[in-house]
Amino acid sequence: MAAAGGLGLVAFAGWLLLDLGGPAANSVSAALGGIAFSVFATGCAFFATMRVRGRQRAAWTCLTVGLASYAVGDVLWTYLNLAGYGSSPAVMLADVSYLVFPVSICAAALISPEGAGTRSGLRLVLDGMIIATSTFIILWSLVLRDLFAGSASSTMKFALSVAYPFTDLVVVAIALMVVTKGINGFRLPLRLFAAGIVILAAANAMYVYLAANDRETTDLVRLGWASGMYLAGLAGMSSEPRPAPLAQPRTLSKLSLWLPYLPLPFAVALGVRELWPQIGYTGPVLGAGLLLVFTALLRQFLLLDENRTLRVTVADIALRDPVTDLANRALFNDRLTHAMQFRARNAVPVAVLLADIDDFKLVNDSLGHPVGDLLLRAVGDRIQENVRDWDTVARLGGDEFAVLLEDSADTVHAVTLRVVRAFDEPFAVDGRELYVRLSVGLATAPPTGDPDVTAGELFKRADLAMYSAKRDQASGVRAFTPDMRLEATHQPLPSRRERTGRHDGVARIQLINDLRHAIDARELTLVYQPKVSLTTNEVVGVEALIRWPHPDLGVLEPADFLPLVRQNGLMEAVTDVVLTRALEDAAGWHAAGVRIPVAVNLSAPSLNDESTPDRIRIALARHGLTADALSVEITEDLLLASVVHARAVLDRLRQSGIRVAIDDFGSGYSTMTYLHELPIDELKLDRHFVAPILHDERAAAIVRSVIELAGTFDLCSVAEGVETKAVADRLREYGCDLAQGHYFSAPVSAQAVRLNRWGPVLDPHRASPTAAARPSGA
Repeated sequence: MAAAGGLGLVAFAGWLLLDLGGPAANSVSAALGGIAFSVFATGCAFFATMRVRGRQRAAWTCLTVGLASYAVGDVLWTYLNLAGYGSSPAVMLADVSYLVFPVSICAAALISPEGAGTRSGLRLVLDGMIIATSTFIILWSLVLRDLFAGSASSTMKFALSVAYPFTDLVVVAIALMVVTKGINGFRLPLRLFAAGIVILAAANAMYVYLAANDRETTDLVRLGWASGMYLAGLAGMSSEPRPAPLAQPRTLSKLSLWLPYLPLPFAVALGVRELWPQIGYTGPVLGAGLLLVFTALLRQFLLLDENRTLRVTVADIALRDPVTDLANRALFNDRLTHAMQFRARNAVPVAVLLADIDDFKLVNDSLGHPVGDLLLRAVGDRIQENVRDWDTVARLGGDEFAVLLEDSADTVHAVTLRVVRAFDEPFAVDGRELYVRLSVGLATAPPTGDPDVTAGELFKRADLAMYSAKRDQASGVRAFTPDMRLEATHQPLPSRRERTGRHDGVARIQLINDLRHAIDARELTLVYQPKVSLTTNEVVGVEALIRWPHPDLGVLEPADFLPLVRQNGLMEAVTDVVLTRALEDAAGWHAAGVRIPVAVNLSAPSLNDESTPDRIRIALARHGLTADALSVEITEDLLLASVVHARAVLDRLRQSGIRVAIDDFGSGYSTMTYLHELPIDELKLDRHFVAPILHDERAAAIVRSVIELAGTFDLCSVAEGVETKAVADRLREYGCDLAQGHYFSAPVSAQAVRLNRWGPVLDPHRASPTAAARPSGA
């Protein structure tokens, strides 16, 4: 359609400029051509109205009305002139129709489709009015007064004639200012429309000049009208539906503040000269001057109101979290301080609830920060929905939220319980269902007593309670108790607490620093858990398990430091350390004639990285190993940013000969989804299902079903955590392929693997298994 219009414009220009039809034919064709292009522009504007939404639609509706009125003016003007009524009063109807067009442009600017709001659109129109009015006064004094001096027209006709240059100046000023302020996505239609307006204004100015001197309209003027309408039509065709940009407070540039007033001093000087002493007909100057004063005053009032609104908005933003739109730390602390002051005066209890999202680092690392932000917003909304309207909910930063409650202990308990229970339901985030668990701490300042508690102290107590809940993986709410201060200073390591009862303390911050140093210095070591065939009782592979020989705390197991690894973004670095060390040890075994595959765990970021297969292939080649020397295990509770990407990575690994296993099957987020979507070779049953199969019928049924499921999918089934002969025998009855656990062998060193020195059942130098076997904790 645009091309057809362009060809029509070229043909129209050629017809006029080459004078192919003679004067009479050219006059008719010029008039009909003008109507055709105004109708073309009207149709394109209507097309834009149907395509876009919101403010864009409202703006294009205004422009459609204006262009339609312009087309009506063309029809009236053509009919009256061709019928010989060109000098009749009825021609003024065409003038009125034409003047609706600039009014519609002002209305469209007021609507402000660029997304800044009606107030910005009003300022835009006022700026255009100031520029146009000032310029009109200047032009009247220098050019237009003499041009219209000899006109004997009626007052109405004279006013309409003067209105053309004035309204043209207004719309040109507005169009040019809109173009300079246009945002991405709207610039092309704005520029096309502005170009059309400028061409129309130039053609109108030439027409007014010719009419004032009783000269005929030229073909160049007619071509200008047609070209302006064609560009307006192109603007409509190029307009596309775009989401409205976020309305954000923005300070006005110095240029936008003083630019509209640039021609004002010249207008004032020349206007005063026109009015006193009187030089001629001063009506237009007087009217324009009054309009200029009114417009300038209105603009200043608008700017003052905008500045006030801007200060309020900026103050509000300074106290709001940009991700969740909840209160931020500053606002929360301010309200907590006031609440504690109110408590001191009126004996009103105050409570602070702090909540931290468990494993939020895993979400960010696996699914990306945009999904993490979506989850934060959803969590904030759910907390807000389950407290009262007057309670303060804040995001303090990261994945930590706070709620300020001012009420009795029973009410605080009820609200807190409602918040916690709200997280039993999953979140729908980016097309996924995510279950979120909170670690919640609560501290309360009673209405009387405890006079030393301050806002800061109350917050610190809630913080200690929250970290106590996180450390102990407590469900529900952990209320503050004084002994939590000691726990914060001396944190028992999980493996020590569970196995030996020792409570060796370690400061969390120091442990993180030690961990970073251990990774950089390659101080982390590996031990290897044999994978045993339940049919032949032979070792068919080993799984690499990480250990940290801490200089003060002894050998730490994964439960002691892997949470710190995840929380501090160190998982990829640890994965690289494990892979490199495992391949080094495997190369040593192969050199000694022990060809046994080693399994390593891959982190979620590794599965989301398409370069992972190439990096593993290069690492194998560097150590002189073939692909069958390595298998990879993906922990079933990881979150994948994209199952499609993970499938592609695993497909490439399997194509190169590397086996893939799902570890801890049944413990995580997407058990059946991963089994269905991902290409795997092994299914490893989580130890929590395997251990109780002798006395728990439900656990036994689950294990048996998973083993059968693995057989159906032609997968190798592996049972973890086998600690007794009875469990091993029961797994054989179920048809399980492989097993690993302390019944067969505890994790052993790389040297023991090289020498085939295994555990109690497999060690040829030992007659029988040990009576008691301890879980590895890995």
